[in-house]
Amino acid sequence: MTSGKPSPSTFASLSLDPRLLSALTALGYEEPTPIQQQAIPPLLEGRDVLAQAATGTGKTAAFALPILHAIAAEPTKGAGPAALILVPTRELAMQLAEAVHRYGKTIGVRVLPVYGGASMESQLRALRRGVDVVVATPGRALDHVNRKSLNLDGIRTLVLDEADEMLDMGFAEDLEAILAATPSARQTALFSATLPPRIVTIAGKHLKNPVRIAIARETTAHGKLPKVRQTAYVVARGHKRAALGRVLDLESPTAALVFCRTRLEVDDLTEFLKGQGLRVEALHGGISQGERDRVMKKLRAGTLELVVATDVAARGLDIGHLSHVVNYDVPSSPDVYVHRIGRTGRAGREGVAITLAEPREHWQLKNIERATKQKIEIGSVPTVADLRARRLELTRASLRESLLSDAGGLDAYRVVVESLAEEFDPLDVAAAAVKLADPSADGSGSAGEEHEIPAVAVAPPPAGLRAGKDGKSGPRGGRPRDGSLASIFIGSGRADGLRPGDLVGAIVKLAKVHPREVGSIQIAERFSLVEVPEAIAEDVIRALRAEGVRRKKVTVRRDKER
Repeated sequence: MTSGKPSPSTFASLSLDPRLLSALTALGYEEPTPIQQQAIPPLLEGRDVLAQAATGTGKTAAFALPILHAIAAEPTKGAGPAALILVPTRELAMQLAEAVHRYGKTIGVRVLPVYGGASMESQLRALRRGVDVVVATPGRALDHVNRKSLNLDGIRTLVLDEADEMLDMGFAEDLEAILAATPSARQTALFSATLPPRIVTIAGKHLKNPVRIAIARETTAHGKLPKVRQTAYVVARGHKRAALGRVLDLESPTAALVFCRTRLEVDDLTEFLKGQGLRVEALHGGISQGERDRVMKKLRAGTLELVVATDVAARGLDIGHLSHVVNYDVPSSPDVYVHRIGRTGRAGREGVAITLAEPREHWQLKNIERATKQKIEIGSVPTVADLRARRLELTRASLRESLLSDAGGLDAYRVVVESLAEEFDPLDVAAAAVKLADPSADGSGSAGEEHEIPAVAVAPPPAGLRAGKDGKSGPRGGRPRDGSLASIFIGSGRADGLRPGDLVGAIVKLAKVHPREVGSIQIAERFSLVEVPEAIAEDVIRALRAEGVRRKKVTVRRDKER
């Protein structure tokens, strides 16, 4: 059944413990979200709840606040917890445990995240001391139950969060075992982004006359920009990697999540995109927990442009700054599509959802449109001309920014322009300068740019100066002066998004040398080497050490191998 009561418009109207209201005010919460409005009242009444709500709707507070209210009214007795929250991934366990701690800090709640990959001994010690709320992954929770270190006899509330994800990850048997070990008189809340038949079956078996809640996706008022711009590209399978590369080159995402169907596809696509100079990492079930933690740390720090993942590996990832979601294949159902693209376009920002569909999958896009009642635009894969126009526009924007912010710093270059203006038209001089700054104007792009080719027949060249087959590249149109050369080591490389043009620009600007003074450049994964005339090597090293590269301090020294 569905609750017919009017939805409360403030947290104060929800009759929560005053200490919880104080915590919410301190955290900046002003009014409850729809899922909180509909779920908190029945949970406070002790009712079971079956709720369909996606990540980002505020469902954590929807089940956490009633749990904390009950603990405040009747503190936990003994060592066993009063509430157990089951989640699919380690990341979500840590995230929810932190949220419950923040909400319940004023009542002194004891919260413990329990997950695999962490120290079993430290979890055992914490459980022996006593906790109020356990947030756990099913596998590790069942380990503790079997060890008799997690006593479920006192469980008053059991929450299954992201239930569909837990089933997809193969936790069905673990969930059944845990449910069987909890008191039959418990309150149960099940939250899921989708409600496939398997979820409905579990709800029918383990929930008692639940209040059913469905939170519809937020729609956009007429005349306003949609929060997620949805575009699909129909391409043959053999051209999909190249098509994706071109689309990403044109879109320039700040942070994107790319979904693939299989581990093999994830690894293959990740290696391809790394070869295009993109900062990208893979996530799938074969990745170790340590490697996963490393990827997540880089993602949160903003040092990754792309994460390529399977649906299962992406469970529980909550990336606030995600600008793009990419479906490398058309999702298996409209619900999966909605769940994926709901990860972007949050906090009032516009997100972008990109889908690559093979010709035979075009009908699936129509099914998604009918189910979501939203239009998915069919785009044309960017051509070489589109990419060149995009790079030229970026060059124009960079020049404009330099003119606005660094007008006084151009005096040193005026003498060059003035001397050339005596011989050539000033507009031609400026155009020649722009051409030198354009990465595609000197033939340094891929061979495919020089000929008419199918739109997706070759991979797109990465923006910026391209290296040759030996991994080296000289500056545009220039070559170092005669004489001995010094090789300089710079502690930044492809992993940081560094490109040859960045080094040329930094050396020319900071060391006040001519572009022709810069010799060959080699960009490796974690470092770079650049050659300059021996006579100016120390000046270049001092300048780069003082100012950094791309506004970031890096190690700069002579290359010891040379």
